[in-house]
Amino acid sequence: MLAFVTWPVPAQAAAPTTGFRFIDITVPDGTVLKANVIEPTSPGRHPAVVFPASWSLNDLEYIAQADALARGGYTVLSYTPRGWWASGGEIDTAGPKDIADVSRVLDWLIANTTADPSRIGMAGVSYGAGISLIASGHDARVRAVAALSGWSDLVASLYGGDTRRLQSSALLVGSAALLGDTSDEFDAIIGDFYANRNIAGVKEFARLRSAGTYLSGINANRPAVLLANGYGDTIFPPNQLVDFYGALSGPKRLEFAPGDHAIPELTGLIGLDNHVWTSVRRWFDRYLSGIANGIDAEPPVVLRSLTGGAVESYPNWAATATSTRRYGLGEVNWLTGTGKLGGAATTGWSRRTWFNDDTVAAGGIVLLSNGLQALTGIPPTAWLPAVDRDNAGVWIGDEASSVVRIRGSATVHARFTPTERSGTIVAYLYDVDWTGTGKLITHAPVSWLNATANTARTVDLALPATSWDLPAGHRLALVVDGHDGLYLDENGWLGSVLFSGQSWVDVPIR
Repeated sequence: MLAFVTWPVPAQAAAPTTGFRFIDITVPDGTVLKANVIEPTSPGRHPAVVFPASWSLNDLEYIAQADALARGGYTVLSYTPRGWWASGGEIDTAGPKDIADVSRVLDWLIANTTADPSRIGMAGVSYGAGISLIASGHDARVRAVAALSGWSDLVASLYGGDTRRLQSSALLVGSAALLGDTSDEFDAIIGDFYANRNIAGVKEFARLRSAGTYLSGINANRPAVLLANGYGDTIFPPNQLVDFYGALSGPKRLEFAPGDHAIPELTGLIGLDNHVWTSVRRWFDRYLSGIANGIDAEPPVVLRSLTGGAVESYPNWAATATSTRRYGLGEVNWLTGTGKLGGAATTGWSRRTWFNDDTVAAGGIVLLSNGLQALTGIPPTAWLPAVDRDNAGVWIGDEASSVVRIRGSATVHARFTPTERSGTIVAYLYDVDWTGTGKLITHAPVSWLNATANTARTVDLALPATSWDLPAGHRLALVVDGHDGLYLDENGWLGSVLFSGQSWVDVPIR
């Protein structure tokens, strides 16, 4: 259970509340949703916030934040989506039933509380974020959204780089089996996902549950949208939100910080001071309460670096980098098994890499590794000399003469010839110190299915966006292998790829 701790509200904003009351909301198909409400005791209508609970959690999740908002003048309703805990029905995974439920929750809110129907916002973490974003494209009464650790493209979340996510999907499916009531459709889709069949059907299921699918409706309704995520989110990687943010036409703000899924905002859920929840409060104060607090005049793209330093703000995503530096992949030395990274891409060389075994290069453990990085500043690491050169391609650059400020999404342009019809490669970008220890900056996989074997392929793999300062004296390194515990790869035991020239890494620099 969440601890009941509240975060500070300015003295002049604090006000008596009704306390929490627990309610049932019955939607038209007879499903009963469990919820709670807290309101200010001051007379008149109040701005309102609706919190859908996260995946595997219930309406108690937001008690600390709901109490703080109510003391600041908001009517707040939190509810448990269908299929979870004591709510009725079956899990709909932010599908049409869940979105219809939001409108019924808003109907109940307006009819039974002091909520002002013209000043309603929605907020949530993870599942609650996705439901809130999608609902804002269907119900124009949602005037502001704060989506924390959410998604805009569920297809990319499941199949980014055409590679299935293993640990993140297992975590979600396992918690649903323990704490929810899954539908036959959900069970069938999950079975297809793990069996790698009916891929088109699984992707269509995910597409219908993606905010990007309803972008035209969201832009027509023009809610004020705040997006906040971690760079290392292993469930909903950040690049999809960059694209979605750029396509929004209403008031908007994008914040990235160190951490994995739901980690940047986690301490705020137990009432501690937290920069994400501070932004949420300021966002609603501006767009629901009409307080001129200046957040709408600030540069809306906010980056907190993985390597520390001052918070950076930019007018748009394109402004985060001022140039792109190309690091060409050079010939691999037959003795050391290492190639040069940097300068112009060269031709006339090749290097075969077998994918029989994994290497020490790894993205970590879902939630744990990147979550600890947010708390300790220590990312997943690998000692580069220990990377098996038979099972990975390794390219290392020269020592940086000055700090290299990486901002944005690096792209790996790789040319290779696979021996198998299906396969996977995983690219890791490292910051390497004088001892050969590499700190993971960012990484991503890419797969191919049922292609023509022994035919050259070229891929452009966009790595998850990051903010990282490579210190002077450190070197940039690229490692490419075929396995990572985070993913379900497509490599066979005897599979290999032959890397060749005209390959490079494009790194956004500021």
